[in-house]
Amino acid sequence: MSKGTEKVGSAGRFGTRYGVRARKLIRDIEKTRKMSYECPNCHHKSVKRLSSGIWLCRHCDTKFAAGSYSPTIKRIVTEERKETEEVAENV
Repeated sequence: MSKGTEKVGSAGRFGTRYGVRARKLIRDIEKTRKMSYECPNCHHKSVKRLSSGIWLCRHCDTKFAAGSYSPTIKRIVTEERKETEEVAENV
């Protein structure tokens, strides 16, 4: 018996097509997309993706918008936004 898709995960459905880099990228994206995340409202690990950019907490039924592959937002972007707001307030 062969190993099946132990290494390639969900990208095993592509077989030998499309190249290694593309299949690894798909595998990593789908792995992060299908994980459960912590809810920003109730802090329970039950947030799942409904569609691209729409996330739903199955514990408290909070629906919110965030990134398309994971609901976390990069901290660098929020820090830059705070700096520009502080400069605008001082002027």
